[in-house]
Amino acid sequence: MTRAITSTLLSPEEGGPVKRTVLPSGLRVLSQSVPGFRSVTFGLWVGVGSRDEPEQLAGATHFLEHLLFKGTERRDALEISAAIDAVGGEMNAFTGKEYTCYYARVLDTDLPLAVDVICDMITSATLTDTDVESERDVIDEEIAMHADETSDHIHDLFAEQLWGKSPLGRSITGTPESVAGLSRRQVVGWYRRRYKPSNIVVSVAGNVDHADVVRLVRKAFERHWVTAEAEPAAVRRGSSRRVPTYGGVRVHHRDVEQAHLVLGMPGLVRSDDRRYIAGVLHGIVGGGMSSRLFQEVREKRGLAYSVFTFGSAYADSGMVGVYAGCLPKKAPEVLDVIRGELEAIAQGNITPDELLRGKGQMRGSVVMGLEDTGAKMTRIAKAELVYGELPTVDEILHRIDSVTLDDVTQLAAELYAGTPALTVMGPFKEDTTAFSL
Repeated sequence: MTRAITSTLLSPEEGGPVKRTVLPSGLRVLSQSVPGFRSVTFGLWVGVGSRDEPEQLAGATHFLEHLLFKGTERRDALEISAAIDAVGGEMNAFTGKEYTCYYARVLDTDLPLAVDVICDMITSATLTDTDVESERDVIDEEIAMHADETSDHIHDLFAEQLWGKSPLGRSITGTPESVAGLSRRQVVGWYRRRYKPSNIVVSVAGNVDHADVVRLVRKAFERHWVTAEAEPAAVRRGSSRRVPTYGGVRVHHRDVEQAHLVLGMPGLVRSDDRRYIAGVLHGIVGGGMSSRLFQEVREKRGLAYSVFTFGSAYADSGMVGVYAGCLPKKAPEVLDVIRGELEAIAQGNITPDELLRGKGQMRGSVVMGLEDTGAKMTRIAKAELVYGELPTVDEILHRIDSVTLDDVTQLAAELYAGTPALTVMGPFKEDTTAFSL
């Protein structure tokens, strides 16, 4: 491949235009033109996440994400942030288990600046010893802050319980011990091995012209990276052997006023065609104020302020779960009600009205979730990086509308029959006698 290859993924009639260009280096550039908007969201996605780290590098991907904001050959940390602040834009980044994203939202006229700043961070970060040591302290503070947010921290503890020592079970940030053990040499080595054009997807949405975006990105990368021709990295696929999961009960003592419970079990992998059925099931069980769990746990019994379902799907594993926050004395009863409702749903007592509400909720979240340039940017990036397909919105709505009562019942019976794991946090003794599955 000696030249850039451009194709149209979605035409204007299909909700586009969405265009894709593959540069000779394997770098992919996608854009969705939305002429009625005056803002643009520019995202740069790298196909590396915390699950890719060997145990001795736990937390390196997140550490690197922080460090890339510390300075480049052309800008120090203040100049990086000031450049975007000066035009009223916003810039940030996040690390996931299977990818990392850096993004900026600016006025359409300031897109060249956003491309230059973020690509400069990615291609010419200095990663000095001083920056590594100062940011190590910042990450320690972030880990401590997250641990204090008990309603968030329990989800990390649940992942650790469900997936055990697998990288999926580890916190994205790493631990204070693993972060303390990371040297500059290790982080720089991780950067050089993983941050390659063939492993990067650039995604832009808003009032943009695709050819202009490609020109800006190509110029920004070629300023610092001279690379050989390469094919784009393939979509991450799971093997035939799923990541092992574990059940049981684990209680974490914490002197807090509210108890936190997460009950979950294995879910669908990302490529499973039944993900639309799972989305409808989520709406029925715990996705809104009319959901079964919200009504039974909060409205009818007043047992908890917060109760909802959640889930995640990866290339070779997935999980579904229920979270509830309640007074410690009510925790056993809350657990009993949740388990009872999941069993009832798995046995097929979902009503046609619940099915309609679940489908309607999912349809609304799909359409209304794409009402800004950030959501559009994310959608086309994930289509390229993790899904390998970009269905039109109409196709997604059709898949949702096609879900039947039998579909939902069969999936519920399969998922809720999985070996459950229960994670509890609160002012309890660290034993399992008060809770059982």
